[in-house]
Amino acid sequence: MLSRNHTGLLVVDIQGKLARLVEGSAPLIANTARLVQGARALGLPVVWLEQNPDKLGATVPELQPLQAGAQVLPKFSFGALGEPQVAAAISETGVNHWLVCGIEAHICVYQTVLGLLEAGLAATLVVDAVSSRLAANRELAITKLAARGAELGSVEMCLYELLGDCRHPAFRQILSLVR
Repeated sequence: MLSRNHTGLLVVDIQGKLARLVEGSAPLIANTARLVQGARALGLPVVWLEQNPDKLGATVPELQPLQAGAQVLPKFSFGALGEPQVAAAISETGVNHWLVCGIEAHICVYQTVLGLLEAGLAATLVVDAVSSRLAANRELAITKLAARGAELGSVEMCLYELLGDCRHPAFRQILSLVR
Protein backbone atom coordinates (compact mmCIF):
# COMPACT_ATOMS: atom_id res chain seq x y z
CA MET A 1 0.00 0.00 0.00
CA LEU A 2 1.12 3.53 -0.69
CA SER A 3 1.78 5.54 2.45
CA ARG A 4 1.54 9.33 2.65
CA ASN A 5 4.56 9.36 4.97
CA HIS A 6 6.80 7.48 2.54
CA THR A 7 5.61 8.53 -0.93
CA GLY A 8 6.68 11.34 -3.24
CA LEU A 9 5.98 12.40 -6.81
CA LEU A 10 8.49 12.78 -9.64
CA VAL A 11 7.30 14.75 -12.66
CA VAL A 12 9.60 13.89 -15.56
CA ASP A 13 10.22 16.29 -18.45
CA ILE A 14 6.74 17.50 -19.48
CA GLN A 15 8.24 20.39 -21.35
CA GLY A 16 8.61 22.27 -24.58
CA LYS A 17 7.37 21.14 -27.97
CA LEU A 18 7.84 17.47 -27.13
CA ALA A 19 4.99 17.62 -24.62
CA ARG A 20 2.66 18.52 -27.52
CA LEU A 21 3.95 15.70 -29.74
CA VAL A 22 3.33 12.74 -27.45
CA GLU A 23 0.26 10.52 -27.79
CA GLY A 24 -2.64 11.97 -25.81
CA SER A 25 -0.82 15.16 -24.89
CA ALA A 26 -3.87 16.98 -23.49
CA PRO A 27 -4.98 14.12 -21.20
CA LEU A 28 -1.37 13.59 -20.08
CA ILE A 29 -1.07 17.23 -19.01
CA ALA A 30 -4.50 17.24 -17.36
CA ASN A 31 -3.81 14.00 -15.47
CA THR A 32 -0.43 15.28 -14.35
CA ALA A 33 -2.05 18.46 -13.03
CA ARG A 34 -4.58 16.40 -11.06
CA LEU A 35 -1.84 14.16 -9.71
CA VAL A 36 0.30 17.11 -8.61
CA GLN A 37 -2.64 18.86 -6.97
CA GLY A 38 -3.59 15.65 -5.18
CA ALA A 39 -0.01 15.06 -4.04
CA ARG A 40 0.12 18.58 -2.64
CA ALA A 41 -3.23 18.16 -0.86
CA LEU A 42 -1.80 15.03 0.77
CA GLY A 43 1.46 16.72 1.74
CA LEU A 44 3.72 14.66 -0.53
CA PRO A 45 7.04 16.02 -1.76
CA VAL A 46 6.94 16.84 -5.48
CA VAL A 47 10.13 16.99 -7.54
CA TRP A 48 9.97 18.38 -11.08
CA LEU A 49 12.57 17.41 -13.66
CA GLU A 50 13.44 19.14 -16.93
CA GLN A 51 15.65 17.51 -19.53
CA ASN A 52 18.18 19.98 -20.94
CA PRO A 53 15.75 22.91 -20.49
CA ASP A 54 17.92 25.39 -22.43
CA LYS A 55 17.43 23.25 -25.55
CA LEU A 56 14.06 21.60 -24.96
CA GLY A 57 12.25 24.42 -23.15
CA ALA A 58 10.60 24.74 -19.79
CA THR A 59 7.72 22.77 -18.32
CA VAL A 60 4.52 23.45 -20.29
CA PRO A 61 2.67 26.62 -19.26
CA GLU A 62 -0.38 24.70 -18.01
CA LEU A 63 1.75 23.03 -15.32
CA GLN A 64 4.05 25.91 -14.40
CA PRO A 65 1.72 27.39 -11.75
CA LEU A 66 1.87 24.03 -9.96
CA GLN A 67 5.66 24.30 -9.68
CA ALA A 68 5.42 27.11 -7.13
CA GLY A 69 7.40 26.14 -4.05
CA ALA A 70 8.57 22.85 -5.56
CA GLN A 71 12.00 21.79 -6.71
CA VAL A 72 12.52 22.09 -10.49
CA LEU A 73 15.76 20.37 -11.35
CA PRO A 74 17.51 20.40 -14.72
CA LYS A 75 19.01 17.15 -15.92
CA PHE A 76 21.00 15.86 -18.84
CA SER A 77 21.07 12.15 -18.02
CA PHE A 78 18.03 10.32 -19.35
CA GLY A 79 17.82 8.49 -16.03
CA ALA A 80 17.31 11.21 -13.43
CA LEU A 81 19.38 9.48 -10.75
CA GLY A 82 22.40 9.89 -13.03
CA GLU A 83 22.38 13.52 -11.90
CA PRO A 84 23.95 13.99 -8.45
CA GLN A 85 21.66 16.98 -7.75
CA VAL A 86 18.54 14.90 -8.48
CA ALA A 87 19.79 11.89 -6.53
CA ALA A 88 20.51 14.16 -3.55
CA ALA A 89 17.08 15.84 -3.75
CA ILE A 90 15.36 12.45 -3.80
CA SER A 91 17.45 11.21 -0.89
CA GLU A 92 16.85 14.35 1.18
CA THR A 93 13.08 13.83 1.13
CA GLY A 94 13.42 10.59 3.10
CA VAL A 95 10.80 9.10 0.79
CA ASN A 96 11.23 5.49 -0.28
CA HIS A 97 8.36 5.16 -2.78
CA TRP A 98 7.98 7.41 -5.80
CA LEU A 99 5.01 7.95 -8.06
CA VAL A 100 6.42 8.71 -11.51
CA CYS A 101 4.72 10.51 -14.37
CA GLY A 102 5.96 12.29 -17.48
CA ILE A 103 7.53 11.79 -20.88
CA GLU A 104 8.87 10.02 -22.74
CA ALA A 105 7.77 6.74 -21.20
CA HIS A 106 10.36 4.64 -23.02
CA ILE A 107 13.34 6.94 -22.45
CA CYS A 108 13.54 9.30 -19.47
CA VAL A 109 10.64 7.85 -17.50
CA TYR A 110 11.86 4.30 -18.14
CA GLN A 111 15.47 4.99 -17.15
CA THR A 112 14.43 7.07 -14.13
CA VAL A 113 12.19 4.30 -12.79
CA LEU A 114 14.96 1.74 -13.33
CA GLY A 115 17.33 4.02 -11.42
CA LEU A 116 14.89 4.26 -8.51
CA LEU A 117 14.53 0.48 -8.40
CA GLU A 118 18.30 -0.05 -8.61
CA ALA A 119 18.72 2.39 -5.71
CA GLY A 120 16.48 0.17 -3.58
CA LEU A 121 13.48 2.49 -3.78
CA ALA A 122 9.97 1.56 -4.83
CA ALA A 123 8.31 3.13 -7.85
CA THR A 124 4.76 3.31 -9.12
CA LEU A 125 4.40 4.22 -12.77
CA VAL A 126 1.24 6.33 -13.09
CA VAL A 127 0.19 4.91 -16.45
CA ASP A 128 -2.45 7.51 -17.34
CA ALA A 129 0.13 10.25 -16.77
CA VAL A 130 2.96 8.90 -18.95
CA SER A 131 3.31 9.00 -22.72
CA SER A 132 5.62 8.74 -25.70
CA ARG A 133 5.45 9.96 -29.26
CA LEU A 134 4.44 6.44 -30.32
CA ALA A 135 1.86 4.42 -28.40
CA ALA A 136 3.90 1.25 -28.98
CA ASN A 137 6.89 2.74 -27.13
CA ARG A 138 4.65 3.74 -24.21
CA GLU A 139 3.20 0.24 -23.98
CA LEU A 140 6.64 -1.37 -24.20
CA ALA A 141 7.94 0.82 -21.38
CA ILE A 142 4.97 -0.06 -19.16
CA THR A 143 5.39 -3.79 -19.84
CA LYS A 144 9.14 -3.78 -19.24
CA LEU A 145 8.94 -1.67 -16.07
CA ALA A 146 6.23 -3.91 -14.60
CA ALA A 147 8.43 -6.93 -15.33
CA ARG A 148 11.37 -5.22 -13.61
CA GLY A 149 9.41 -4.58 -10.40
CA ALA A 150 7.70 -1.23 -10.87
CA GLU A 151 4.15 -1.04 -9.62
CA LEU A 152 1.47 0.27 -11.95
CA GLY A 153 -1.29 2.67 -11.00
CA SER A 154 -3.55 5.39 -12.31
CA VAL A 155 -3.98 8.92 -11.00
CA GLU A 156 -7.27 8.05 -9.31
CA MET A 157 -6.03 4.73 -7.96
CA CYS A 158 -2.92 6.29 -6.43
CA LEU A 159 -4.72 9.24 -4.87
CA TYR A 160 -7.42 7.08 -3.28
CA GLU A 161 -4.82 4.58 -2.04
CA LEU A 162 -2.93 7.44 -0.43
CA LEU A 163 -6.14 8.80 1.10
CA GLY A 164 -7.08 5.43 2.54
CA ASP A 165 -10.24 6.74 4.21
CA CYS A 166 -13.08 9.06 3.23
CA ARG A 167 -12.68 10.82 6.58
CA HIS A 168 -9.26 12.19 5.59
CA PRO A 169 -9.29 16.02 5.58
CA ALA A 170 -8.23 16.08 1.89
CA PHE A 171 -10.98 13.71 0.74
CA ARG A 172 -13.28 16.38 -0.73
CA GLN A 173 -10.38 18.04 -2.53
CA ILE A 174 -9.23 14.71 -4.01
CA LEU A 175 -12.81 13.86 -4.95
CA SER A 176 -13.15 17.13 -6.86
CA LEU A 177 -9.89 16.41 -8.71
CA VAL A 178 -10.86 12.96 -9.94
CA ARG A 179 -14.43 13.76 -10.96
